[in-house]
Amino acid sequence: MPPPPPPPAALSKHHLLRIRRCLPPVWLNAAPAQDPSPPPPPPPPASLSSLLFSCTTGRARFPGEQVHARAVSLGLGAHPSVLPRLASFYIALGDLSAARAAVERAAGKARAFPWNLLIWAYADRGLWGDVVLAYERMLALGVGADRFTYPSVLRACGELQDASTGRGIEQRIQRWGYGLDMYVWNALVGMYAKCGELEDARRVFDGMPARDVVSWNAMVSGYASTGMWGEAFELLQKVPGANIVTWNIVAAGNLKAGNDGEVMRLVSQMRSSHGPGLDFVTVVIGLKACGRNGYLRIGHELHGVAVRLCLDRLERVECSLITMYSRCQMMRSAYRLFRTCSVQRMATWNSLLAGFAFMDQVEEAMLLFREMTGSTVFPNDVTVLTMLSLSARFGHLSHGREMHCYIIKHGLGGSNSLQNSLVDMYSKSRQMAAARRVFDQMQCQDRHAYTSLILGYGMQREGLVSLKLFDEMIANNVKVDHVTMVAVLSACSYSGLVTQGQLRFAEMFDVFCIAPRVEHFSCMVDLYCREGLLRMAEEIINKMPFQPTAAMLATLIEACRIHGKTEIGDRAAKRLLAMRTDNPGHYKLIANMYISAKRWPELAKVRSSMSVMELNVIPTHSLLDSEYDICPVEQDYCLKHSTHGGLSDDMTDTDFSSSEEVKFNEAFGG
Repeated sequence: MPPPPPPPAALSKHHLLRIRRCLPPVWLNAAPAQDPSPPPPPPPPASLSSLLFSCTTGRARFPGEQVHARAVSLGLGAHPSVLPRLASFYIALGDLSAARAAVERAAGKARAFPWNLLIWAYADRGLWGDVVLAYERMLALGVGADRFTYPSVLRACGELQDASTGRGIEQRIQRWGYGLDMYVWNALVGMYAKCGELEDARRVFDGMPARDVVSWNAMVSGYASTGMWGEAFELLQKVPGANIVTWNIVAAGNLKAGNDGEVMRLVSQMRSSHGPGLDFVTVVIGLKACGRNGYLRIGHELHGVAVRLCLDRLERVECSLITMYSRCQMMRSAYRLFRTCSVQRMATWNSLLAGFAFMDQVEEAMLLFREMTGSTVFPNDVTVLTMLSLSARFGHLSHGREMHCYIIKHGLGGSNSLQNSLVDMYSKSRQMAAARRVFDQMQCQDRHAYTSLILGYGMQREGLVSLKLFDEMIANNVKVDHVTMVAVLSACSYSGLVTQGQLRFAEMFDVFCIAPRVEHFSCMVDLYCREGLLRMAEEIINKMPFQPTAAMLATLIEACRIHGKTEIGDRAAKRLLAMRTDNPGHYKLIANMYISAKRWPELAKVRSSMSVMELNVIPTHSLLDSEYDICPVEQDYCLKHSTHGGLSDDMTDTDFSSSEEVKFNEAFGG
């Protein structure tokens, strides 16, 4: 074996300097070579979760998206500690589509918690359809729902009236044993109650192993919402320690259904020593019921209760008190209360304006509106709508134009309801050119605008224009309702379009599936009476599925007097007298007809009936009274028919001899 080579001799310093001079300058300036260091380790999921939490707190979108990208590149997008933070981050930014994409990207790897966050976000924004879709997508990806998922989904089913999906959820709950959770049980009862499935709601309610106050409230409110007041009150008596919320639910349901007497009874029972007492919600409900029925004494008592409980300074209570006093025709009290309000807010101004509108006090309402414009409170759409409706009802064109100028000046014309009110105001004021201009400028010409325009042209006896508008409305796929049909039939009546009126009346049920109401029959009776087709008018009164109104019979009686058809008029008069109406004008119409026919014994019976009912004859024109503001009978009705040989409507112009006048005076008391 050869010996190892000798070690190299050490170079002298002089030799090293000579070698250095031979090296290129670039080599001499280069950094010394170092050993390569290993790459840094990836951040743990906890660090990414902390970063996402910070981005969520600060609403920092760009850094959060960078963290999201880093998590995806590392394969941690579906990690249990990262995915919920990602969902919360995008939900906090309001980007629910990005939150859903992040959760769906995890597919079946995700647990229920991130999906619950997404479902809760949809529910919090009232996106009930998206709640159900997210739940179904969650199951399709193989993610199992838990007890925190079902309450929100069941509430969405109730809001959507989707009982079938709710039943499927109930079966799944029972299969997986989540039925023992109180929140899930309550959500099931509430879902069935909102869907109107009261039998299923009661079945679930009776099968609950335990109940809390939410369970009882859900069941009681379910009965109340469907008008099953007996069951609601019976269950209310069984509630163990029923709180004030339960009682308020029943009272509010009765108020919505118009059972104001029941509301008063419940409020009285709540005030008793055995009741739960009153809160501001109870006071508001009671005041609304008092205002609708004129219960002024009870309203005074509730006002006193509000003062004792220090509730009278709450805005909702102040507004309800003003409304109650105005509806009870105590405008002085309503005005005094308004002036003593701690802070005159928008709602209190609008409540007093609505009170003046209810009392038909146009000038007072206008003065209050002008005072409001000079105050620190800026009128809103409700304020202007109230003023426009009041101007339209009484034909105050100047006030209506002032409101129109205010709308334009302050840029409020974008509201479709305001534009509809302008069309209605100009139409009822017979300013059809202005109404048509507003109508043509509307971006969305809906059913209300068309109906107002049809009625306006009809009142101007331009029935063909009204029918053309009606056909245009159908061509534009605007839905027709019963009010529109009243306007169309009224336009036919004003213009004497008998054939068109009959055709449109027949189309109501056959084409538009609208069951004729008493208003429509009233328009047809008026149409036939205006054209002298009295037998047809009597026939439609006899065949309609409603009892005739006094206004219908009065229309027929007056037409019979004008056209001399006493036989038909006598039958209508007997039916009208049998109603024992307290309107003296109706008896005046019957008297006019008998005077024209010179039938003094029947006239004496009319006078006797009025004496028994203690009614006085009002010496005015016997104009036809209509119970429907939508199709009023005009004052020149008799003048229109006077060319057909009819008599004038003024009783003083009735043509009979002096001996007959003596008989009339004897029968009618001078």
